[in-house]
Amino acid sequence: MKTRYLILEDGTVFKGNAFGSEEGTIGEVIFTTAMTGYQESISDPSNCGQILTFTYPMVGNYGVNPDDFEAIQIGLSGVIVRELAEQPSNFRSTSTLSEFLEAKNVPGIEGIDTRKLTRIIRKHGSLKGRLTKAGEEVNVDEAIETLKATEIAKNVVEQVSITRPYPSPGRGKRVVLVDFGMKHGILRELNKRDCDIIVVPYNTSAKDILGMVPDGVMLSNGPGDPTDIPEVVEMVKGIIGKVPIFGVCLGHQLISLASGAKSFKLKFGHRGGNHPVKDLTTGRTELTSQNHGYAIDADSIANTDLEITHIALNDGTVEGVRHKKFPVFCVQFHPEGSSGPEDSTHLFDQFIELMMLESKKENSHA
Repeated sequence: MKTRYLILEDGTVFKGNAFGSEEGTIGEVIFTTAMTGYQESISDPSNCGQILTFTYPMVGNYGVNPDDFEAIQIGLSGVIVRELAEQPSNFRSTSTLSEFLEAKNVPGIEGIDTRKLTRIIRKHGSLKGRLTKAGEEVNVDEAIETLKATEIAKNVVEQVSITRPYPSPGRGKRVVLVDFGMKHGILRELNKRDCDIIVVPYNTSAKDILGMVPDGVMLSNGPGDPTDIPEVVEMVKGIIGKVPIFGVCLGHQLISLASGAKSFKLKFGHRGGNHPVKDLTTGRTELTSQNHGYAIDADSIANTDLEITHIALNDGTVEGVRHKKFPVFCVQFHPEGSSGPEDSTHLFDQFIELMMLESKKENSHA
């Protein structure tokens, strides 16, 4: 393996081995505590523009297979691991992790102290970082100055969303699924419930969405800061009260902003497969899969028509809200898992029930 450096904007330098693409990259360095599901994490569009650190020490041991992708295109900028398994052992494996990342032009670094890196991120927050080209020797001082001057792209939703609508037919309720960087697990759960789905781009107007005469609208997960897409907040304002809505992750943040709440950036985000969340409506605690760097300010919800339904037991942040007047609810975590616990898949059933209830109301008024 060739040498590769990870350089952080705070001046920290890690020396390790290059794998995947030989090219270099710049991105926001984050970490996930997930112990399994590296393929799903790497292919999650919510990681667009980021360099993902795995805290679990060995990654790649079951290879890569065609079945577990959460998206076809990879938006991730880079991968950091403690130890890369070069000889995977799994009957479904069709390639090694390094071969896959090389094919997708994503650079990786292995052999560095990921515990030290994680502690730096936890202390200072997410940092900009640079993975050098494989075998490249760099002037560290110049690299740090360049890194500090580099602006992280804000058009990440545009990068990962589809550009044209497409159907995923079913014979059940018609759902317009707005793709902000959708994980395929969300589509899978709706397909399981025989929904007649139309997947549309992130910038589809409220008029066009309502013109499809949906029984409900699903707002997907996606990358970045929700305030970077104000036009989408306006779209959500235009459909609240007109159709049942279910939002996940970025979709949750957009519903909250459209209802008058405010968002903020978490110091180092929530990323992993074992985050405990309490459902305030039932008193039940569920383990959840999470991947987000922003959250909704609990105090800002007080003067809105929203009420908090879920909270994170690790830090008390808002994990779910529902509208007091209209059939609208959303959660910050990923009820579809993929990878991670599936404790919360019942929320998709709740969405179906909400659409059925609204249909009955409309029929009774007809």
